[in-house]
Amino acid sequence: MKIITIIILFFLNLAAYAAPTTPAYISEKDIQGFDNYPKQVQQLINQALSLTKRKLTYTYGSADPRHGGMDCSGTIYYLLNKLNQKEVPRQSDEIYVWALQEGNFHEVNAHTFSSKDFTNLKPGDLLFWSGTYPVKRTIPITHVMLYLGKNSDGKLLMFGSSNGRTYKGRRIWGVSVFDFNLPREGSKSRFIGYGCIPKVTCK
Repeated sequence: MKIITIIILFFLNLAAYAAPTTPAYISEKDIQGFDNYPKQVQQLINQALSLTKRKLTYTYGSADPRHGGMDCSGTIYYLLNKLNQKEVPRQSDEIYVWALQEGNFHEVNAHTFSSKDFTNLKPGDLLFWSGTYPVKRTIPITHVMLYLGKNSDGKLLMFGSSNGRTYKGRRIWGVSVFDFNLPREGSKSRFIGYGCIPKVTCK
């Protein structure tokens, strides 16, 4: 009987992990050192966290929460427009070029956060990936999120929209807080790098 119970619990946990769930949210008090962040970064993150409470789903092609959801670049586009940054492009590869040309970008070739590649990572930075899904683009950037900082356990956190990234072991479908994890070696996806937001968090 005990073995049967263990097996049932195992498959229930497996099912919970496999099925994407509703967005997760935290408060600024859950972020280490938030009170010491620059004011513009605090404002940016507070705006982001407020979006996570609206239970928005992942909606490809949307940059407007009135549609009930947004995609990754649409979420960043909407967030920055709310902060009167009207120059931000709409698509993830275009946001990457904008951050690369107008800001201060840091390329990453590592697979662990202990690498010196992450020395300059700061809350409020934009995070970029390639290869998260197939695209035909000159610059194959496919995903963008916002770095929030660390929680009380030292876990790196990010904000954005996803159709399957995780937070505390739960796969999330929507505009949410997520664990900032790096792709494993051999993965089709690659973390490209990070950079400040032009005219918002760049000095």
